[in-house]
Amino acid sequence: MFNWLDGSDSCLDLVLDHLDQAVHVINCEGITVYYNQTAAEVEGLQVVDVVGKHFLQVYPSLTLETSSLMKVLTTGKPVLNQQQTIVSRKGRIITIHYSTFPLYRDGILVGACDMSRDITKIKELSDRVMDLQAELLDTKSSGCKNSKKTEVSFAKYTFNDIIGSHDLIVKLKVLGQRVASTSSPVLVIGETGAGKELVVQSIHNASSRKERPFVAQNCAAFPATLLESILFGTVKGSFTGAEDRPGLFELADGGTLFLDEINSMPMELQSKLLRVLQDGTFRRLGDNKLREVDTRVIACTNVDPQEAVRKKELRVDLYYRLNVVALKVPSLRERKSDISSLVEHFIIMYNAKMGRSVKKISGEVNQAFLHYSWPGNVRELQHAIEHAMNIVSGLVIEMEHVPEHLLKYDEEPDNEKGWSHLGGKGLPEVLQNVEKSALIQALERSEGNISRAALSLGIPRQTIQYKLKIYGLVEKDKKSNSLTRGDYIEKT
Repeated sequence: MFNWLDGSDSCLDLVLDHLDQAVHVINCEGITVYYNQTAAEVEGLQVVDVVGKHFLQVYPSLTLETSSLMKVLTTGKPVLNQQQTIVSRKGRIITIHYSTFPLYRDGILVGACDMSRDITKIKELSDRVMDLQAELLDTKSSGCKNSKKTEVSFAKYTFNDIIGSHDLIVKLKVLGQRVASTSSPVLVIGETGAGKELVVQSIHNASSRKERPFVAQNCAAFPATLLESILFGTVKGSFTGAEDRPGLFELADGGTLFLDEINSMPMELQSKLLRVLQDGTFRRLGDNKLREVDTRVIACTNVDPQEAVRKKELRVDLYYRLNVVALKVPSLRERKSDISSLVEHFIIMYNAKMGRSVKKISGEVNQAFLHYSWPGNVRELQHAIEHAMNIVSGLVIEMEHVPEHLLKYDEEPDNEKGWSHLGGKGLPEVLQNVEKSALIQALERSEGNISRAALSLGIPRQTIQYKLKIYGLVEKDKKSNSLTRGDYIEKT
């Protein structure tokens, strides 16, 4: 008789692996005891990397509150017919329909089972139909050349257009998905060329505002007086030649206004922007009438916003208002493991545009790309591939095809010099040592109280208990919630 919770095997596993539903079973300790092949394919994982491990270790972005499996373990009640959008380990945005059930044996809760189906393609088709309906209705209702639709741009990128599976990118997508469900201001921080606008457009397209306008404005492109009229609009007679004209806040009403290089906005104009953010009201230039809008503001800066505040380029009160939610877009040098995926993406893109049949870059070019610091980030990498695609004649991009400045890199880059200080240890071992040390220090600070230690580390209490076991640390006294100093010394 098969019994996953007892660890026995069964030919039933073979049957479940052929289901079109993902099946994930954990025991009462949160350890995965069964994970079928369909689940692995949907989430971009390997079965061997999940079975036998704690659920929260495999899915670090989830918590006791956000995980249906952990919720069912806590309540003992099923969670039925829910829909959720998640980010896979490979950085893919997936929409799933799922139900999670408690597992009982002889009236005792022994685990939980999650069954889900990938409905991403179905949702995409549904969204397209809705977009077409909205566009058709808009065309019928306006029917004029100067409609709002012709005056504003619309976001075309989604989170799936952000290429990469590095942990920093996956985390960015997870946070971006959560932020999209609200209307709070967002501050996106990142270097030039890192992909800030892709993130901004993705947030808009993942929000309930996606069928409304997306308007972008670079704050460094115009002087203060002109930028004010662009943002807030004008009334006839406010200055010579002025006409009644709505500003970008009105054009983006119900949608999203993207303000790029917010630190370049003149200080006197920042105070007027702050008022709109605080109460949603403004006046057109030269007007006495107070107007209301429901426009979400997402601002970007390519410099450290705190440094901009110190240099008096950004008002401190505006910074705190925008910084309600801050998203950091990592530079390319921080996620070099994504270079191969990005290169493949750009090669496919330019093959289609230029009618080429390029397959890949050479190993030598790959090494050059990995050693280069990429000050221009993803945009610079894209331009490098575009340059190569223009002059390559074969199927492989060689060193002779890449821009010359990319060939001038240090033989021993800074990250390799820093790596030598780790004594040649592998990255997993280094990370485990750091995690173990942080765990012990947190327990010392909390005088052995597991709950307080969990709070200080920002992880569930159950996770600390699990990690005490995997790192060979003595478990707590079963009669109390605390550990004595000697309790969390490594076992010998």
